[in-house]
Amino acid sequence: MRLADITLTNYRNCKNLELDFAADKILIIGKNAQGKTNILESIYFLSALKSPRTSNNLELINFDSIATEIHADIIKSDTDISLDFSYTNEKKRELKINGVKSRPKDFKAVLKTVLFSTTDLLLLRGTPQDRRDWLDRAISQIYPAYDDRLSKYDKIRIQKNNCLKDYLKTGNINDTLLDVYNEQLVITGSNIIYLRKKFLKEIERIAKEKHLIISETEDLKIDYDCSFLNGSEIEIEEIAESFRTSLEERRAEEHRRGQSCVGPHRDDIIFFINNNEATKFASQGQQRTIVLALKLSELDIITEKTGDTPILLLDDVLAELDDIRQNYLLKSINTETQTIITSVDTVLFEEEFLKDVQIYKIEQGKLVS
Repeated sequence: MRLADITLTNYRNCKNLELDFAADKILIIGKNAQGKTNILESIYFLSALKSPRTSNNLELINFDSIATEIHADIIKSDTDISLDFSYTNEKKRELKINGVKSRPKDFKAVLKTVLFSTTDLLLLRGTPQDRRDWLDRAISQIYPAYDDRLSKYDKIRIQKNNCLKDYLKTGNINDTLLDVYNEQLVITGSNIIYLRKKFLKEIERIAKEKHLIISETEDLKIDYDCSFLNGSEIEIEEIAESFRTSLEERRAEEHRRGQSCVGPHRDDIIFFINNNEATKFASQGQQRTIVLALKLSELDIITEKTGDTPILLLDDVLAELDDIRQNYLLKSINTETQTIITSVDTVLFEEEFLKDVQIYKIEQGKLVS
């Protein structure tokens, strides 16, 4: 898979920017707040229809404009595919594949990306929500319908929460309606948990090896932390039964608190180095090694599961890695992976690496020579 070119129209500070990507390795350089990250964000957006930086698409529109557009040409399995995304300040969205209006599910299935940014380096120090977001984004690249399941689960949970809040106000509860919500949460939530556990098992298999190469002596382990699972449940039916039991056991607590206390929206991912919890005991360097291994493993899993080699997006991340991790990252990128890198300058890169790299310089959202 290759991104041949991209055109941004009124996308954040990029009012009219066209970039051709003729090489396997592209380096976009520029000072901070000039638009480098906006370019990588727009590429990622085409693959996920969501930004890793905001949940409000209105923020993507340039301040002086009423709409934004992204156009990209992609080469996938020797086939040329064009993607067009537009969004107005009236929240009207239009998606097109090869000029034909498309459903979100089909649109997201075209382009695969793995984004590695400085924010990702804080994954282990962040909140459980940060780790769930990382996991969910990675899974949705492989299973396009996964986003729909997350959305359905959240809608049911919100409806249930509204029901519980009404109870706090009135003292009356519709137990029949609450049972319906709980059963719907069990069905949808168990599927989410099953896919999360399955993906983590697969990524752990690959990440362990990569992590060991970098660290030389440290063993990486990844656990899915769910309040009602003891780790042995591997089938959806088993997960569902434990979920259902936990909802019943904590019914009174949910009534008292007026919110859903059980489910995948409460879960976490725990990382261990040599059986010690990494968030508590690992150094900054050790935590960054874990994230580096995870991101490179994402590339391998997406390629393995979909048959498409994703585009790797590295957003200012090299400056935050030491020499050992920088070298491992750059040398781990195979020739089949198109890689787009942002950096303040070229100082971090060896001359040998820069020989085959296409370099762009960005200032105030514009391409400069």
